[in-house]
Amino acid sequence: MAVGDADVAYQVFGQGSPDVLFCYGLGSHIDYFWDLEQLADSWTRIASNNRSILFDRRGTGASDSVPRAVLPTWEEWAEDLGAVLDAVGSEHAVLIASMEAGAIALLFAALHPERVNGLVLINTAARFVADDDYPIGFAPDALETLLGLIAASWGTTEFVSLASPGWAWDKKLMTSIARQLRASATPRTANDQYGYLLRHLDVRPILPLIQAPTVVLHVGESPFIPVELGRYLAEHITGASFVEVPGGDVGLPHPLVHDEIIEFLTGERPDVEVDRVLTTVMFTDIVGSTEQAASLGDQRWRSLLDNHDRTVRDQLRRFRGNEIKTTGDGFVASFDGPARAIRCAGAIREATESLGLWLRTGLHTGECEVRGDDLSGLAVHIAARVGAKASAGEVLVSSTVKDLVIGSGIDFADRGEHELKGVPGAWRLFAVRAETAR
Repeated sequence: MAVGDADVAYQVFGQGSPDVLFCYGLGSHIDYFWDLEQLADSWTRIASNNRSILFDRRGTGASDSVPRAVLPTWEEWAEDLGAVLDAVGSEHAVLIASMEAGAIALLFAALHPERVNGLVLINTAARFVADDDYPIGFAPDALETLLGLIAASWGTTEFVSLASPGWAWDKKLMTSIARQLRASATPRTANDQYGYLLRHLDVRPILPLIQAPTVVLHVGESPFIPVELGRYLAEHITGASFVEVPGGDVGLPHPLVHDEIIEFLTGERPDVEVDRVLTTVMFTDIVGSTEQAASLGDQRWRSLLDNHDRTVRDQLRRFRGNEIKTTGDGFVASFDGPARAIRCAGAIREATESLGLWLRTGLHTGECEVRGDDLSGLAVHIAARVGAKASAGEVLVSSTVKDLVIGSGIDFADRGEHELKGVPGAWRLFAVRAETAR
């Protein structure tokens, strides 16, 4: 679809009313987006009752690039929304917008109130830079530091992990998002666009003009987009509601976000089957996988990784473990007994060492939420952080696991207290002695 001198890519899926238009910022790509199960699952649920429209604005993703020296104005970028709605025959829609696309959606809603049934604003702001009347924004030096980070690390797993720290343990997911960012824009383009957008974005004057029902969803712990920016939006849009979302993941939606969107669209909270269970979570990770892949070559590494996967799954079946997911070069699994989880970890260590692979393994027992085939909750993050502290060939457990297997004959070596990133307090960790884990 042509808008001015550029083609804008869009997709339509689902059916029902009202229409829903998803508006994402730089980094979006309507093809690569579908590789992210967390987003795809949410879209599929929404599309079961609402016709959904997904697009990449000019200058990002599958749409045409724009000259770095002459970027579109806010009004011109807002034209993309209207053009997409026209192309799919939509007279009006609910706009779901995040990051800097929130400002574009707000401008469109102010210019065309008759076409906007509602606004869902996610992790966005009216302005990002501080001034005398707006002390909650970034100080100029902090903004330049952020732009320098974008220029240096855009499209890397390190950058993605900073934006979504709660998912940093999932290397496969981090790699997928990093690939999407690289497909969406080059580091130089990202730096140029964000430099322009973050320095000049200011839609504060139009907030009182917004007539559409609005809900503002904002994570509470992100250094990239402080929660005060979301609160400001809700306070200055008439009738808007504000929901603080747990965690600091800017790029991936918390389950609460989906629930809030469904309630906003239908007036009813979705019925989600969530069970809470006490379980032992195990994380495994191949030490030095990147270096081994580089030295072996793609074909030999793929063959070795396949052998690793079969070996781990054989031991999971033997010890009645439940595979939750793979992380590219590791596994997440759960067990209904901590002693069996430890013995499975020991068997996996022994079997994979015979392949020439060294694993680090972490175990923690705690209450988890079961959503379908997946697990979530603090216990999962703790297990991931414990695993990250393990050395090559080491099975490391939390004190909770150690205390639960007293009398099992499993012996431990005290590894002292540690700070686990993103987890409050100090945690005493213990290494399983190999001779007692069989």
